[in-house]
Amino acid sequence: MRSLALGELLIRARASAISRGTETLVFRGEVPQSEWQRMRCPFQEGEFPGPVKYGYAVAGVVEDGPAELCGRRVFCLHPHQDRFAGVVGTLVAGLAARLPGAEVELIDIDPSRATLAAALGCRFAPPQQARGEADLVIHASGAPEGLVTALAIAGFEATVIEMSWYGTRVVPLALGGGFHSRRLTLRSSQVGAVPPGRRERWSRRRRLALALSLLRDPVFDLLLSGETDFSALPELMALLAASSVGVLCHTVRYD
Repeated sequence: MRSLALGELLIRARASAISRGTETLVFRGEVPQSEWQRMRCPFQEGEFPGPVKYGYAVAGVVEDGPAELCGRRVFCLHPHQDRFAGVVGTLVAGLAARLPGAEVELIDIDPSRATLAAALGCRFAPPQQARGEADLVIHASGAPEGLVTALAIAGFEATVIEMSWYGTRVVPLALGGGFHSRRLTLRSSQVGAVPPGRRERWSRRRRLALALSLLRDPVFDLLLSGETDFSALPELMALLAASSVGVLCHTVRYD
């Protein structure tokens, strides 16, 4: 291992989180060529479609550097790696449920999510039992069928926010029914930017600080659905790419 340069730290990873939706698309080589530059993560090695070193959620401890920083716990946007220098829909539901007067329903094909919804203060329903006439629908399942459900349960002049990213997949939508008569709005959202009117005040540093403060609530520990040793990461990604049943935020453990 090379010596540290001025201003560098050596960080020993303790755990990293797999962003299941995005990282399985990367693993399968389904990042569209038009997005190769935008989808680069900090410190990525390799080029799309692959092989690439990817990931952007690592928690670790400063192992070497200035004495006053050694031993500090840190969070880094860095690929899965033992030393260096997701869950979205459920998180949104949990945060929205904290708004006074908000009636939030978490919709999922997995019935086991009902317990999690209750812990987050939300109602739960499978797609076929979802309440209609919703004022706002946020879709994050990554499945085209989920977007069809989102449009179906939206109320008059409601907004459907699409947070899923489909990679190279084409998503067919039947817009000949109530889409126009109900005057629905379908808009995209992505975590890489905030609305222009808030960008000056909500810097990346401020947004990360707020996110970390919210994560102090132990209820969010329920999103951690399993852990795997770093050495088994190649086999794990193959399994997640084939099926994500029962998986929320899977973590990678480092010795």
